[in-house]
Amino acid sequence: MLTRRQKRVWKYIEEGSLMELKSYLKKHRELDVNFSQGKRQRSPLQLACGLGDDAVLRLLLEHGADVLRVDRKGETALHVAVNRALKHGKTAYDDLVVPLRKNCPEAMHASNRAGVTPQDLLDGLKHSEPCRPGTSNPSQADPEKDWLEKLFGECEDEFYETLGVYDADDHLPVDEEEEDYGDWADRIRREYFSKKHAEAQRMAARSSSGGGKKKSKQKDQESYKELHARLQKEHEEYLARAARKEEETRLGKKRHYEKMCENTFNSGAVEPLSYADIPWPAPRGTVQEMMDVMLHGVDRKDTVVFRKALRQQQALWHPDKFAQRCEARLDEKDKRRILDTVTALSQELNRLAQSLKS
Repeated sequence: MLTRRQKRVWKYIEEGSLMELKSYLKKHRELDVNFSQGKRQRSPLQLACGLGDDAVLRLLLEHGADVLRVDRKGETALHVAVNRALKHGKTAYDDLVVPLRKNCPEAMHASNRAGVTPQDLLDGLKHSEPCRPGTSNPSQADPEKDWLEKLFGECEDEFYETLGVYDADDHLPVDEEEEDYGDWADRIRREYFSKKHAEAQRMAARSSSGGGKKKSKQKDQESYKELHARLQKEHEEYLARAARKEEETRLGKKRHYEKMCENTFNSGAVEPLSYADIPWPAPRGTVQEMMDVMLHGVDRKDTVVFRKALRQQQALWHPDKFAQRCEARLDEKDKRRILDTVTALSQELNRLAQSLKS
């Protein structure tokens, strides 16, 4: 059970309120920032990494945040930071991974429950494979090996593209038993190299005994075919499941957005509105990401339907109409930021509407 002060710290991090958090931690120096929150049991440091907030990350480190503290999946803040860096590039790496690694170098080699370390993720999950006994030339063609390497390459590409896509825990129920892509890739990697190791031992044993080579080779080939068929089937099943889950996530975000709009704009409420209280389609997203949420499910090829959807959103986010509805309720410290974001949304909606006329 979190204390009131810990809940306040969590809220400041979620909102990106650096100055408020800094002042609060300075006032309560005895406050322990190493606690867990939510279904994923993440720490404040992991939350900051997930949000890409390097300023909050450094502040938490100054106040004793534990880099090695793990969440429900056994992942540290460095796992979260590396995953974000793989998705967002060098800037995220410099902002998040570098300070964490400098603060706690050993965390680079801390394994999660799947046996994967942050260093493994940075290395692209690529592990060297020992040469087969009796193979003198490592460059000899091996169609089976090439096939597997190609499959794992495709798996890695898909893994990096989908990192962080399914973080919308607020919109979907969590299936504790469901195997996600990272878990699947780790399991397949372990099974594959375990199989290769067993094969190497069998070949070493055959080399010492000198008999049954032809029969054993045929058995190995059949075993490889079974492995390949299973890998391909599981990969196809994953892609279908990932597509379904992505669609459910997007629909969940849009339903949440529409519900928040109804509650904020049409409820007759009079309480003040901070930036976090505005029903943004993607609260921490870019303008384009907000467009994707508010227009999700609209057939853009159907001009009539698309124009109607645009008009509805234009009416909602037109700066003048927004000001009439909400300006008197806006928190003064957030007012300029709110109006600037509303203007940016309106301009993008107008641009889309103009593109239909050209």
